[in-house]
Amino acid sequence: MDGDKLTKELCIGLLRAKADELRTGGEERFPKRADFSEREVVAIKAFFGPWPRALEAAGLKDPRGDEKRRKTVEKRIRAKRRRTEAMKQKKSLRKEVMDQ
Repeated sequence: MDGDKLTKELCIGLLRAKADELRTGGEERFPKRADFSEREVVAIKAFFGPWPRALEAAGLKDPRGDEKRRKTVEKRIRAKRRRTEAMKQKKSLRKEVMDQ
């Protein structure tokens, strides 16, 4: 299998097979990156991104809820508004100084 190119389907199969192997071995955990060769990890992460997203794609882990994503967006919006307000104040102060 070293010369073969790993596909998305093969990567999902690798994750599921390792999960089954762990369960039959009595371990109750998700497959870790350390359970795979470097080549396999690179392929899995290339297709799915962060490791938790790969586990979700393989159906091993429940997808992350939209609640976290919504909170992150709200936090970024608040930060952007604070930066914009600070820039307006800075610009206003410069204008006052220049008018004097």
